Amino acid sequence: MRQNERQADERGQMLLATGMVLLLSLMSMAIFSIKVAGMAMPHEPASDGALRTTAQVNEVLPGLVTARAEMWMEAGDIEAEEAVRLAMESAVRDLLHHGEVRGVEVKLMEATVVPNEATEGLIDVTVDLGVSDTDVRIEIPLTFTVDLR
Repeated sequence: MRQNERQADERGQMLLATGMVLLLSLMSMAIFSIKVAGMAMPHEPASDGALRTTAQVNEVLPGLVTARAEMWMEAGDIEAEEAVRLAMESAVRDLLHHGEVRGVEVKLMEATVVPNEATEGLIDVTVDLGVSDTDVRIEIPLTFTVDLR
């Protein structure tokens, strides 16, 4: 039996909509797969942020603590050891409140400030530096001497 009359049938539109949903799902899975495959690369040029940040903190922190300690000592009657302790505390707070820098999180933990037994006016500082990003977590001890003579 054939019908010569046209009917208002929405089955074709539903089939088209289903095909579009499937096509979009396949495309999003393909994009996700490409991103995941890129994560497994052995070396990505931009992934050395934690290493660079560790080197920068190691290079800059002694000068920063020395400059802040000198400012504390110039501001009032504070002993050298106390000035270095306050300078270290402020550096720890600054990094803690700063949060992530370029996708790299930096923390200074367990800072100790002790006067140098061999030479008066020198203060030894030891601190644990923690640096992490999405790929790597580095924790190293830093030791430096502040000269306030």
